[in-house]
Amino acid sequence: MRSLNKVMIIGNLTRDPEVRQTTVGQMVATFSVATNRFWKDTNGNQNEETEYHDVVAWGKLAEICQSYLKTGTAIYIEGRLKTRSWEGQDGNKRYKTEIILSDLNIISRKKDSDESGMTKSDDRIAEVVDETSAVDDSDVNSVDKINIEDIPF
Repeated sequence: MRSLNKVMIIGNLTRDPEVRQTTVGQMVATFSVATNRFWKDTNGNQNEETEYHDVVAWGKLAEICQSYLKTGTAIYIEGRLKTRSWEGQDGNKRYKTEIILSDLNIISRKKDSDESGMTKSDDRIAEVVDETSAVDDSDVNSVDKINIEDIPF
């Protein structure tokens, strides 16, 4: 049986991407995205809940994040969940669940937008993001294709 690990989020960056290189020269970017949920309770009062999601981008996607993403940018992202663990300085085991980015669409940026909300560089961003679909990054694109006949319902 096959399984699916896919996340789709629309939200806003809470901080600029932090970009670094691994010891083998691979670019990696980390940032956080906030999503909001609104609902009314039984008394009709409006409620809001905010979730924060840690995101990791590798290779060409990391470079794109560094160039085009800033705090407040509205984005649509797709990826997979990955939980890593380590031992803290106090000896306790720590866990962190992150979204490993596989696709990115910039919805809007706070600066450089016109009346329509589109940024001046939206066309160029779309070109650069489209280029990443041809990049073979085994860590990011390791999900097998799902055959519709394999779904049990």
